[in-house]
Amino acid sequence: MDYKIISCDDHIDLQMLPDDLWTERLASSMRDRAPRVEEREGRAVWACEGKVWGPWLGKRRAPGVAKPASPVVNAFDRSGITEQSDRRPGVAALRLADMDRDGVQTHVMFGPVVSIIAEDPALRDACYRAYNDWLAEFCAAAPDRLIGVAMLPESPEAALRELLRLAARGSFRQANLQIANLRPRLHDRAWEPFWSALEESGLILSFHVTVFFGVPNDPAAGKPASAFTATKAFIEQFLDPFVDLFAWGILERHPKMRLVMAESGLGWLPWVVQDLDYRHWRLWEAREYWDQHGGIALMMKPSELFRRQIYTTFQEDHVAMSLLPFFGDGHVMWASDYPHPDSTWPNSRATIERQMKSLSAEMRRKLTHDNAAQLYGLSF
Repeated sequence: MDYKIISCDDHIDLQMLPDDLWTERLASSMRDRAPRVEEREGRAVWACEGKVWGPWLGKRRAPGVAKPASPVVNAFDRSGITEQSDRRPGVAALRLADMDRDGVQTHVMFGPVVSIIAEDPALRDACYRAYNDWLAEFCAAAPDRLIGVAMLPESPEAALRELLRLAARGSFRQANLQIANLRPRLHDRAWEPFWSALEESGLILSFHVTVFFGVPNDPAAGKPASAFTATKAFIEQFLDPFVDLFAWGILERHPKMRLVMAESGLGWLPWVVQDLDYRHWRLWEAREYWDQHGGIALMMKPSELFRRQIYTTFQEDHVAMSLLPFFGDGHVMWASDYPHPDSTWPNSRATIERQMKSLSAEMRRKLTHDNAAQLYGLSF
């Protein structure tokens, strides 16, 4: 490949953030309540108002001291890299060095895939703002290589306020909603001002799979069967809101809205979109009935809206390669998922060659460069 590769789903996780991110950035009136790193039972964790958010892995270990046992695993555990390995993704110079090692020019970086946990809405919203401000500064080290995805609060009013603030700042191309946690759900008209502002701002919206560590009453908890919990949770997280985008006319009312669905897989989408088209046709068969019950919100075929406004990412996905005729060649984008345990890092180029060997050189370039370059306005 004689062109620069763009990865459209990578991460800066909670455990990789600076330990003073919130204590230094929140207003003085909130600083004593700010999320901070504390020692709990010999481990460094993020804590906020008595609740533990998750581990922090930036504590330096003495030479020869092994990494403590932890459920948090990442690509560095199999790489042999030791220099600040647990925090490399949150240190711009080290992250860029890892990208060079992988032969990848640009990362589109999502923040913590577990939500900010704060019962007080004012504190919660302040934490989102502080993270986004830090992320903008982090990306300034290499603006066309480090593309940060801002995080939005999960209520309509708060999400709108932060969206407008980000748009005015002009530092971001994309913002993420943790779709599994939205209250109220997408069908509620309270979200309508947000959709309109999103269109006007030109920002790309994204939904990313959320990690839930444990499901209440799950018989698989603590057993090997729990490795498949994410597969079950994905259906709950993505299918309902994905259908709502069509069913309630959101995409049709807002034709300039662009959505990236990250780390959701591609294999399930053709059948769902096909079924939406079928149900839409059946809906129109009975349109006289539905006209008497409020009218039909969706006029265009779901498949047309899907191909117009939705983008998807994939990693090592051999099923996806056989489905490209359905998606077309403009809205599918490759990702490395650095530095997660299922990441292709640091062997991304070899992985691309292996899974795309049956594709034309032109299609490979579209999946690994052209589609993303066009979406994000990159000129290299």
